[in-house]
Amino acid sequence: MQTENNFGIAAMKAGMDEKTARKYQKADKLPSDLKLQHKWRTREDPFEDSWNEINMMLETNPGLEAKTIFADFQRRNPGKYSDGQLRTLQRRIKIWRVSEGPSKEIFFTQIHKPGELAQSDFTHMDKLGISIGGVLFNHLIYHFVLTYSNWETGTICFSESFESLSQGLQNALWELGGVPEKHRTDRLTTAVNKTGHPEEFTRNYQDLLDHYGIKGCKTNPCSPNENGDVEQSHYRFKKAVEQALLLRGNRDFTDRNEYEYFLRILFKQLNAGRNKRFHDEQVVLRRLPMGRIEACKREMLKVGPSSTIRIKHNVYSVDSRLIREQIQVRLYIDRLEIWYGQKKIDTLPRLRGEDKCAINYRHIIDSLIRKPGAFENYRYRNELFPTSRFRIAYDSLKKQHTPSVAVKQYLNILYLAAHGSEITVDNVLRLLINQNKEISYKQVELLSNEPVPSDTEVQIPPIDLICYDQLLQEEVLC
Repeated sequence: MQTENNFGIAAMKAGMDEKTARKYQKADKLPSDLKLQHKWRTREDPFEDSWNEINMMLETNPGLEAKTIFADFQRRNPGKYSDGQLRTLQRRIKIWRVSEGPSKEIFFTQIHKPGELAQSDFTHMDKLGISIGGVLFNHLIYHFVLTYSNWETGTICFSESFESLSQGLQNALWELGGVPEKHRTDRLTTAVNKTGHPEEFTRNYQDLLDHYGIKGCKTNPCSPNENGDVEQSHYRFKKAVEQALLLRGNRDFTDRNEYEYFLRILFKQLNAGRNKRFHDEQVVLRRLPMGRIEACKREMLKVGPSSTIRIKHNVYSVDSRLIREQIQVRLYIDRLEIWYGQKKIDTLPRLRGEDKCAINYRHIIDSLIRKPGAFENYRYRNELFPTSRFRIAYDSLKKQHTPSVAVKQYLNILYLAAHGSEITVDNVLRLLINQNKEISYKQVELLSNEPVPSDTEVQIPPIDLICYDQLLQEEVLC
């Protein structure tokens, strides 16, 4: 209107009809000011009559979902409510929660200070499908994070035990090169007394904290957000492991050392972008003590007449000379050490899980060979077959002899392996099985003193693909 003398031309240039333009000019208001706010319903509210009842249900149990209430109303009023009306109820309940519902929990952003707080927790790695030597490697990672710089590291472990916590925490501190002021965990049973005194730490964990001069703290019940830094780091770390495995093109590792090296390189890469803030932390970290504390738990046990001990719901065999003697067992993250009279007697691999057994035939063979009748119904008989070839040998002996003779023959073979070389006896059994020869103690003893040829190497010649080309050419000619 400021540039055109003709009102109709001005309206066309504004993109509207001349009558509409005159209406806005007469009202002296913008189009947005003339638009009425939509406050009326376009259709009848199907829950108008029932809303008081719904309101009471929500006030009594605020956690009720709209879908649950809707299903209850459909059940009590058959045919009254159609499935398409669920969305209407969901909208009304959402408005109620915002305007009248209970207040929501607020998460308060915290200010982190250098060297003040470290958090740690265990995270399962099973879903990543990592294997060692072709065997699935089910394990956990003890994950340690500094909250100010987000510097992180981890230790492979197999349970949320005190030994795993102790070794993981100490590994992290010595790699860090200093000690933060506080260390926070969730309410781990290995660290926090659950029975009677939930506010106290266990004695072992408190001793560990005192050794390094760290103040221990724990999260409140059902409050994982209080350990939020390490919880979020779990997600980022496992995502980084997944990507590194995809880049590697293989999830199988030759041995555990190769896998540990893979993790060390990954942690180094993750920490590379945190150097500046990490340097700020290192400046204020306190000094480490003179040495580490033993990452083990000690228990005094008496060896039973079966030459076994039971610890952490698993059974282990020990040397028969220790029967009825009091021994000290030191439980580490991956092994058990047997001590007697301030001297280490034996080291056993630690079993994972519960209700398992580790019976070493060398511990009991001297007694068993004098009592062969106990073999057939021995509770841990399956543990007395060191390899599959020993089992095949025993089954073969049972076919050739009476049960009592077969047991004596097999126990003599086992005795030979215990007091000689298990590998040699196993190779002899392999030779006899492959050549379909009769297995006997005398035969095994005789061949054990002679060199045994190695496994036959199977060589597959390379496939010549020219013949396939010829077939294709013949098909074309036909």
